[in-house]
Amino acid sequence: MSVTPPPRVQPSADVDQLAVVGPDTVVWHLAQIRENAIVGESCVIGRGAYIGPGVVIGDRCKIQNHALVYEPAFVENGAFIGPAVVFTNDCFPRAVCPDGRLKSAEDWEPVGVHVGEGASIGARAVCIAPVSIGRWATVAAGAVVTRDVPDFALVAGVPARQIGWVGRAGVPLERVAGGTFRCPATDHRFFEWKGSLREDVLTESAPGLDDADRTLPA
Repeated sequence: MSVTPPPRVQPSADVDQLAVVGPDTVVWHLAQIRENAIVGESCVIGRGAYIGPGVVIGDRCKIQNHALVYEPAFVENGAFIGPAVVFTNDCFPRAVCPDGRLKSAEDWEPVGVHVGEGASIGARAVCIAPVSIGRWATVAAGAVVTRDVPDFALVAGVPARQIGWVGRAGVPLERVAGGTFRCPATDHRFFEWKGSLREDVLTESAPGLDDADRTLPA
């Protein structure tokens, strides 16, 4: 009978008593996990990472060194958040109110970033909430994401724009013919239709599709 090991939290890390950290998760030096945050099992929370109040992190996620995951972010299973990534949570940031008072929690409403299953956010990327990163998508290092990213999309730049597709292995897909793509790492086939990528359609043509349906979104 196998026994899942308990979480390992370095002594210099700050984990609030009201936070939940799953089994087999490692929390490294100087990381901070705030109250009511939930971190799943078998995760890695890197040195100096910050997990805000009420943030939800799924299982088998990697939150790398000095990433700032502000509430109310939601990160699904298997996601990768690279070093020094920032998730914002204030659409109209100000330190003070119009009357000069220091802003309190009651003076603004936080908005969150949603990261889909298996997605990767590269080092020093910034995700401007509210925004959603699709399943198995990849955000290139240094990108600034200002709008939703489709499943399997590869985005880069400031602001981030789609430059291709990636598979579950994270490798850019190769176009085979028409709207059909192939993952060079797994040989899995995908089909592009109306700006979305389908991994359950393996044919190279489908009724009613034309070339305009198979183009990347602008």
